[in-house]
Amino acid sequence: MTAENNENASSCCSDNCCSDAGDIRDTVRDAYAKIARSGRWSSVGADSASDSGCGCGTGGGGGGGGCCGPTSLTPDQVAGSVGYAQAELGAVPEGANMGLSCGNPTALASLRAGEVMLDLGSGAGFDCFIAGPKVGAGGRVIGVDMTPDMLSKARGALASYRTSSGLDNVEFRLGEIEHLPVADASVDVVISNCVLNLSPDKARVWREIARVLRPGGRVAISDLALLKALPQGVLEDVEALIGCVAGASLVEDIRRDAEAAGLVEIELDSKPEYIAAMTDWQDPLYRSILERLAEGSSASDYITSLDISARRR
Repeated sequence: MTAENNENASSCCSDNCCSDAGDIRDTVRDAYAKIARSGRWSSVGADSASDSGCGCGTGGGGGGGGCCGPTSLTPDQVAGSVGYAQAELGAVPEGANMGLSCGNPTALASLRAGEVMLDLGSGAGFDCFIAGPKVGAGGRVIGVDMTPDMLSKARGALASYRTSSGLDNVEFRLGEIEHLPVADASVDVVISNCVLNLSPDKARVWREIARVLRPGGRVAISDLALLKALPQGVLEDVEALIGCVAGASLVEDIRRDAEAAGLVEIELDSKPEYIAAMTDWQDPLYRSILERLAEGSSASDYITSLDISARRR
């Protein structure tokens, strides 16, 4: 079927979709709405003060969090640590970079002029605004996010992007990545930055990716993945879920889901330096995880940042 381009296309309430999966989506949506409103990561259990910018990451210019959660790093420091160039960071509208990256999928994608690119979980529009000039006036960039607050933030930055770039080639749509408001075989490239791990139905996300890609279209995704199963205590930690850790898939399961969706030429490139950097910087979430691991273990024994590339036949 072909998904219509309307903001009601993302409704999830079918007979098999609104139980635990719905609870997970609500938890994730609420947490990222707080991030959008405050401009930084706040503890999941924080009170309403976090909506005013209080909570984790206060002080100085505030903290980003990477995909992993709260930290004292600035958003630009987080983005620089995963491969974004200073020129890219300086070109995006103010506030678009919220420090929620675990890789640089726009670089992995090797975007070309005239292409249509789709960003799953586009947040405040950071990767979309970087991609826009790469695909040029003849191309198109579509961001999809399920959090209205994030969508409003991204759309609010469009005027600044148009003025600075001279382009009008970026748009943002409300929707869930399991039910993309995008037509069949309509995009050349699908990217995502540390979002797939948050989905309660990752196999369906991969089927949606295959559906919207044109024949020969490609995937360029940065995500957190597991090298081995996490202890139960970490899996039950809500903040670890929102921080893209507890919901992450095993590397071999990612390959299985991509293959089952019909994708080929699948390459999975582990980037353990991201995890090492976050633990070196004493990220609060990773400190909490380390306390639950076996003695002598490190976070990077379990968790990795993964670059995922694939192609539709």
